[in-house]
Amino acid sequence: MHLFAENLAVELSSYYRNLALGHGVIPKVFTLVNGAGDQYLFFIDDLRMDQDEENQFLAYIVQEHEAVCYARGTLVILEKTQQLIEFAVIDQDDAEAIVCSAQLTRDLDDKPVGLSEFEKTLAPKKTIFFSGLFEPIELSEDKAEEFEGLWDVMKPKILHRTMGI
Repeated sequence: MHLFAENLAVELSSYYRNLALGHGVIPKVFTLVNGAGDQYLFFIDDLRMDQDEENQFLAYIVQEHEAVCYARGTLVILEKTQQLIEFAVIDQDDAEAIVCSAQLTRDLDDKPVGLSEFEKTLAPKKTIFFSGLFEPIELSEDKAEEFEGLWDVMKPKILHRTMGI
């Protein structure tokens, strides 16, 4: 597993902890890291696409930026006051994914009041429903231009930084 994948798991745990307890929000997040250590992170909900188009766009970004790993996270609601924050880190060259989960507790006013430590486990990559973003995709020229234009519009608004090696 690439060192960036391990770092991504640690960073997303901290990121979600800060968002949940500091701001009371748990967005659907997507992030990737390329071989040079460039990391991009954005909220998936901002895409406003259906599931198929969203997956095509994410695969396009992963492939255009030559990602070595990526992660996707979300909130899973068990009941009103008991929820899970879950994410998985997919490494290009590893058959296993890093899966992390933490229990979020809310009060009766729906305000986050506690978050357990993220439990990290390994799971076969093929069991993660969004693990296929490294697989080559065929896009029409129009669709590729549309995705390129969307990425250009998004880029100034998303977190972009360089991860230390």
